Amino acid sequence: MTEGPEKRRGTLLDIAAAVGVSRTTVSNAFNRPDQLSAELRDRIMAAARTLGVHGPNPAARMLRTGRAEAIGLLFHETLPFAFDDPAAVGMLRGIATACEKARSGLLILPAVKSPASRSAIHRAAVDGFLVYGFLNGAEAWAPLLRRGLPVVAIDNQVPDGVPFVGIDDRGAARRVAQHVVGLGHRRLGIITLESAVDGYVGPLDAARRVKMTFRTSVDRLDGYLEAIAAGGIDPESVPVEERPASSEAHGRDAALSLLRRPDRPTAILAMSDRLAIGAIEAARSLGLRVPEDVSVAGFDDIPRAALVRPALTTIRQPLFDKGATAARLLLDAVADGGTIPPDRHLLPTELVVRASTRAPG
Repeated sequence: MTEGPEKRRGTLLDIAAAVGVSRTTVSNAFNRPDQLSAELRDRIMAAARTLGVHGPNPAARMLRTGRAEAIGLLFHETLPFAFDDPAAVGMLRGIATACEKARSGLLILPAVKSPASRSAIHRAAVDGFLVYGFLNGAEAWAPLLRRGLPVVAIDNQVPDGVPFVGIDDRGAARRVAQHVVGLGHRRLGIITLESAVDGYVGPLDAARRVKMTFRTSVDRLDGYLEAIAAGGIDPESVPVEERPASSEAHGRDAALSLLRRPDRPTAILAMSDRLAIGAIEAARSLGLRVPEDVSVAGFDDIPRAALVRPALTTIRQPLFDKGATAARLLLDAVADGGTIPPDRHLLPTELVVRASTRAPG
């Protein structure tokens, strides 16, 4: 038996005719309900239900306005990491807050380093992109820039013409290392974030150091080593352990490698608070006291940094403001239909000295 013709779905114009208002008023009932009285909005929504209309057609709206009313975030890790890592969460809160104020949606495209996610750049229905983490080299940036949409980079090595929002990682790392060296520590160890997309776990030797590609890791390591050298310590004598992600488990593993050395360091510099907290746990597992036997310093000042015992000395960076600033730059450009000047927006950082560092015993 042949089915009859499919019933035509109602439109916003049909609702407007049924209620006796303009199409714009109907659109406001869905998108800006605060602009209408409760009574009028209820009438419009009742007519919409009768006509089988659940809201404006997104595809039609994009064709009409030329806008997706959403921005994309190219995220450098998986989605579970985005909502698990406190530093990433702080940055995402800033982006989400800016999007909410601008009535913009947010599409997160995870694991930019994978070929599948890079191909999704072509299909994403967005008005512009934020890039958080890393896209290194012209080849990696090419698919994104070919879209011709506004782009803002967060914590990224950027090509010419792309605006950047971040911090002075090198200067901040130098500051925390100066604090530790200034306490009198001469034997130090470093736990670094990943230097390349290969999942490497182990010592960061001179040959690998030359090939480092991730800006954040490069700048923080350079800052540490500059302060160490300025303190009269040979940077080549400082062991560096690399781990592929910021987590307590990686911090524990890296710290165990450092603390089991015959020339055990009296202080550890970790490139994230989660790595540093893992280092504190590793010291305790070996019967070492923090900071009496080993001082530990982190980076980020996530909420847990003040709660862990001993409270963690760290670099405070404005995670929320970093995300909000980048999102506002992008959203303003989308709203104005203009371009974004390729400026570097460096936000302030602060050394927060707590109980996890002291002079060597």
